[in-house]
Amino acid sequence: MSKRYIVVGGVAGGASAAARIRRIDEKADIQIYDKGPNISFSNCCLPNYFSNEVESIEDLILYNPEEFKASFNLSAKVRHEVTKILADEHKVVVKNLETGEEYEDHYDKLILSPGANAIVPKSIKNVDADNVFIVKNVHDVRKIDAFFKENDVNNVVVVGGGFIGVEMVENLRESGKEVTLIELDKQIMKPLDYDMVQMLHKELYDHGVNLVLGDALAEVCEDKVILCSGKEIETQAVILAIGVTPDVKFAVDSGVELGETGGILVDHNFRTNLKDVYAVGDAIETFNSITKKKTRLPLAGPAQRQARSAADHIFGRFVQNKGVIGSSCIRVFGLNAASTGLNEKACKENNINYGVALVIPMDKVKLMPNPNPMHFKLIYEVPTGKILGAQAISKGDATRGVNVIATMITMNGTLEDLKELELCYAPPFGTAKTEVNFASLTALNVLNGEYKQVPMEKVRELVENKEYIIDVRGKEAYEKGHVKGAINIPIDEVRDRYEEIPKDRPIYVYCRTSWDSYYVLRALKGLGFEDVTNIQGSFLQLSYNEYFNDKTTDRESILTGYNFE
Repeated sequence: MSKRYIVVGGVAGGASAAARIRRIDEKADIQIYDKGPNISFSNCCLPNYFSNEVESIEDLILYNPEEFKASFNLSAKVRHEVTKILADEHKVVVKNLETGEEYEDHYDKLILSPGANAIVPKSIKNVDADNVFIVKNVHDVRKIDAFFKENDVNNVVVVGGGFIGVEMVENLRESGKEVTLIELDKQIMKPLDYDMVQMLHKELYDHGVNLVLGDALAEVCEDKVILCSGKEIETQAVILAIGVTPDVKFAVDSGVELGETGGILVDHNFRTNLKDVYAVGDAIETFNSITKKKTRLPLAGPAQRQARSAADHIFGRFVQNKGVIGSSCIRVFGLNAASTGLNEKACKENNINYGVALVIPMDKVKLMPNPNPMHFKLIYEVPTGKILGAQAISKGDATRGVNVIATMITMNGTLEDLKELELCYAPPFGTAKTEVNFASLTALNVLNGEYKQVPMEKVRELVENKEYIIDVRGKEAYEKGHVKGAINIPIDEVRDRYEEIPKDRPIYVYCRTSWDSYYVLRALKGLGFEDVTNIQGSFLQLSYNEYFNDKTTDRESILTGYNFE
């Protein structure tokens, strides 16, 4: 007699687990229950409907129950909520949300993938108003779309600067709507460090988004919102994208244990404390494979891998649970951003001694059409050189180098490993040394004491202290904008003018991307200058940071002008 498998939740984790069970056992009796109106839909593409990048709401649904039955020979019931697990009896209690009928269903193995609920703070006055929405599933998209059309909505406030919030902002703005983004933190996209994310802030500003940072939503009115600061913003609709919490109430009520983060506690094989009950996806607690700390990671990729592992373990196959490192990416209008592993903030929170290499090579050979700067930040452990994380932002493919670093982290790679990594090269695709090679070489030079660098956040202090700063770019670039007080000695004039430079005080050098300034640093060291330091990120990165500073603070800029070219 075939065994019966019940899966709670039919999106990334649940659908993947059910499909994997079917691939292993053609005779398995598989039942999916999902309390929502759809299964197997593309969560990640939900925002893209609003810009017409996804043309139809129906396109968001990958499989309906009938198609699931035809393709995988399993039963999937929507609008059916599992309200309780009767673990001793190997049964679940199911409620048909259409009819109100309740019944029991038997299982041999049960996989929980209930996902997460959107956070809707009750502290926000009128948060349950008809013009306030979340974006969790296709049903939510239908509701928002209908409201927009019925009310001719042109002005929208989005609350939350994470993935869903930023993606909603981009797609709503691309559709021609006036959009405000409100984020309580001082930056959007927390996986990125503050210095890197300024490029995304500028991109939002440049595309007409009203970006409000360091403030929160306090009250929703019919035609406006009121922030905690007292500021009022006119709007016709509000999208909440503040975050999510695991959907675990029914599981807890049934005796399933939670971990310290509030997610379902599972062992390395994704088993809960209840016999024959597994859990995967957004609702579970996992661990960061670098810090070893408990965490939750509501992303589709980890959910699908966990689902496969749980199904494999059910059938006695080997499972290797390596935890998560948090690889992610996003498009923000014309820029693409990606990150993996630890950022600087995480290193500090975990008392990790770390170093940073920030390089800005081109994403392809300059002779090729449309070459773009690749802002690439590599984070490594000191003194071991173990690779801890990376971030990249570019108009080109920001994911390619970050994916390499994700692989290196998983394989416990070091800077020496990265330096020798042989990657594909042809002029249309990249440069002979890729951004990851450049970053490893830069990091090794600093780690081995070959030269010194100073982070860009220290440049204001250098300017205020009237330190000796050299701009090694050409005269034309210097005149368009430079660090206040910097002396212009172009790279091709340094060897003829080095006697102008004092030897009795520290020297700081910068160029557009830290490339030419590194060569000047080497030349000056060879000419007898002992205390020479390169400014990390150089003028291009400084321009982004000072642009944001000018937009959000009253501080005087340390630059005479910007240059984003």
